[in-house]
Amino acid sequence: MEEIIAFLKKIKKNNHKEWFDKHKAHYTEAKEIYEQIVQQIIAANTHFDKALLGLEAKQTTFRIYKDVRFSKDKTPYKTNFGASINPGGKKADVPGYYIHIEPGNSFIGGGCWMPQPDKLQAIRQEIDYNLNLFQKILSNHDFKKYFPGLSKEGKLARPPKGYEKENPAIEFLKHKNFVVIHSIKDEVLLSKNFVSYTAKACQAMYPFVSFLREASASEK
Repeated sequence: MEEIIAFLKKIKKNNHKEWFDKHKAHYTEAKEIYEQIVQQIIAANTHFDKALLGLEAKQTTFRIYKDVRFSKDKTPYKTNFGASINPGGKKADVPGYYIHIEPGNSFIGGGCWMPQPDKLQAIRQEIDYNLNLFQKILSNHDFKKYFPGLSKEGKLARPPKGYEKENPAIEFLKHKNFVVIHSIKDEVLLSKNFVSYTAKACQAMYPFVSFLREASASEK
């Protein structure tokens, strides 16, 4: 992990093609180490999430090259390594786990981010029908140890179409993203227990992820 952190700190200070081309070997080494770590996390997660069996790290990790076409920030490279660990890999529209490594801003996340309208409707419907179960999942001791609640990014100010403000689930139904996040300190990244630490957080998240998978799979 030291090599990964060292590279990411350098690319943040030298985010241009000339530097990157001269240090491509360092990037390749850091990327390979990251994929090895992600593969270990996948293997650990398969003990409780059998849907991940057979998943390869290369199917989950994102490119370092940015798409700057619609961005004001034209620096060409990301300053983090990310992996979307879910059945089918990063290209599959299935709720899962996300590992984000960035010095001073690393986190473990998961759930369903920016679901398509039909999936969003299905998730809201499932929460409306099974509010008690959803609340039980979010209030579980192991879950709350890592995740204080749903991220409020993108949350609506008013009830979505088809739901009344008196609905007991309305604060959940206002969400457009169903995501939870657990920040990771750099010392945890560099510890020998990082993989097991991450797997425990993912395991605590699994009932939440499973709920979203079943809900989104039932889309009309």
